[in-house]
Amino acid sequence: MAPPPFVRAVAYGPYQGRMKAAIHALKYERLHPAAKGLGRMLAQAIAKLATEAPGEMLVVPVPLHRSKYSERGFNQARSLAVHALKALSKTHPQWRLTLASRTLMRLRATASQAGLTRHQRRLNVRGAFEVADPAAVSKKHILLIDDIFTTGATARASSQALLRAGASSVWVATLARAGRVSDRRREASACFDDAENISGSASSARAANLQGVSDFSSHDQSSF
Repeated sequence: MAPPPFVRAVAYGPYQGRMKAAIHALKYERLHPAAKGLGRMLAQAIAKLATEAPGEMLVVPVPLHRSKYSERGFNQARSLAVHALKALSKTHPQWRLTLASRTLMRLRATASQAGLTRHQRRLNVRGAFEVADPAAVSKKHILLIDDIFTTGATARASSQALLRAGASSVWVATLARAGRVSDRRREASACFDDAENISGSASSARAANLQGVSDFSSHDQSSF
């Protein structure tokens, strides 16, 4: 029940339906063009932080272990971050967001978090992350990027590693959040209907409306 080490976390929408299918198409079917449309959605979530987050931040995607990276061939969190930053450079040109994809390292190949309890998830990723160059994050504000937020175990472990290395603060943005999202936290829906982003995947070949941006922080849910 300890408060999370990050200041606030935001997500575009719930991890279900077409959103879930699109993320799976990117991660497991390697439908790389999907990252463009999903990145724009992530940008909308990140934009929720614009009025309160620092004006200059390092954008750090949650890393894969080298064995997982070799197997998959890419890091979906980094792909999403790249496209989100492209979108934000147009909508929020004054916001200085710098991609720093080599900042955080995953020291060991953790087991899949799927199917684990909240406690098991935390144990699974405890001590799994380390900052490559502490001087690079010292006194810097960090925007941590991942595809899915479930219990917050990965975001917590990553944030703790960044803060231990001297980061001033950590903020979290994910494309989707697993679990129930309160209706009062759902805003205007957005449409994922860009054919170039979802074509070629049987599981996500139809356009569909997705839930709007949601946000949550240590003030909202102390269990993160």
